[in-house]
Amino acid sequence: MAKKSSTQKNARRAKLAKRFAGQRARLKELARDKSLPMEERFEAQLKLSRLPRNSAPSRVRNRCQLTGRPRGVYRKFKMSRIALRELASTGLIPGMVKSSW
Repeated sequence: MAKKSSTQKNARRAKLAKRFAGQRARLKELARDKSLPMEERFEAQLKLSRLPRNSAPSRVRNRCQLTGRPRGVYRKFKMSRIALRELASTGLIPGMVKSSW
């Protein structure tokens, strides 16, 4: 089980990333547009760097929804490999069976 503060910090980052997504996309588009003058592109880049660091989507960590574990998380299920195996073994995930050979 992960620390509660870690999962809360990650949730704050996800909320910030969602809130600033439009503004960040607009500024990135302006900064990449080669048809604009260099001064405008540079200004867009400066505005982008003034945004909160935690509003970048790459700062959000994939964590298990049940345990908060940061590693070994399946994106499709949003669960760690350990939690997924436990639920599959108890039969709570339809169609998933434990393999054995």
